[in-house]
Amino acid sequence: MDTYEVQFDAFSNVFDILGIAGLVFLFALVSETLWDVITGTRKKLGETVANSAIAIVSALLERTTFGLVFVIGLILITPFAFEIQQSWWSWALALIAADFTYYWLHRLQHEVRIFWANHIVHHSSPEYNFTTALRIAWVDALIDWIFFIPMILAGFGLVQTVISYLVVLTYPSWIHKEKVGKLGLLDRIFNTPSVHRVHHGSNPQYIDKNYGGILILWDRLFGTYEPEVEKVIYGVTEPINSINPLVINFREYLFIFRDVRQAKSIGEACGYLFRGPGWEPEGEREAGAGVIPDKG
Repeated sequence: MDTYEVQFDAFSNVFDILGIAGLVFLFALVSETLWDVITGTRKKLGETVANSAIAIVSALLERTTFGLVFVIGLILITPFAFEIQQSWWSWALALIAADFTYYWLHRLQHEVRIFWANHIVHHSSPEYNFTTALRIAWVDALIDWIFFIPMILAGFGLVQTVISYLVVLTYPSWIHKEKVGKLGLLDRIFNTPSVHRVHHGSNPQYIDKNYGGILILWDRLFGTYEPEVEKVIYGVTEPINSINPLVINFREYLFIFRDVRQAKSIGEACGYLFRGPGWEPEGEREAGAGVIPDKG
């Protein structure tokens, strides 16, 4: 059996496993929603409906046009890279590399405004449950593949890179949960419900913390770890106050367009695009002018 057959089999097996995990998660999601409605915990279903609508469109886009962009983009890079020999250690190393890459991808989504305009979709819900995990921006697949080019160039290959990324991306689904408390030592090593609740908080001390995918060790290493102490206030600092999927997905892009159009120089325009959310030119900051984008 040649290398490509081995990779295809691995790809097929992982997709089968992820498919089963997806069905289990869907069952858990429906069960949680029904339980919350019956017990009165979730009295307004607007956010749940919005999350579900966004998820359906995201799934369609990722499995068609946008998904092709992700895969084709990485395929075009492959000829320029050597490939590490397939073995158990190369797969383990690929998973660690994907998790490390995800940390920086996720962190930049918070620290660069044009990326935050995309990622704010996931953070904008004032509720926190399994459906929040499905609230992923429609243009995600158009951007994420760029961050995995270094893995291809490092020799992991297209199949190892994509599989590792999918595993890291799938893991956080189950941690969007309020009903699971702290897990002791696990909270200091892995991304757990408690750890990820902090990440979704708009409390000042929780903003821009706990970026990890599977491991939380990267946050501890790079100084972005924060334990859950006080009750988490979910959402962003300035609520969107809309359950319209179009508003949720594109509101921040409209704010960026407005700021760039009103910029007084190319430098200011670039600042509104590539500096952090909330950045303002010095003069406007002193005058208290400008729009401060939502954070959370």
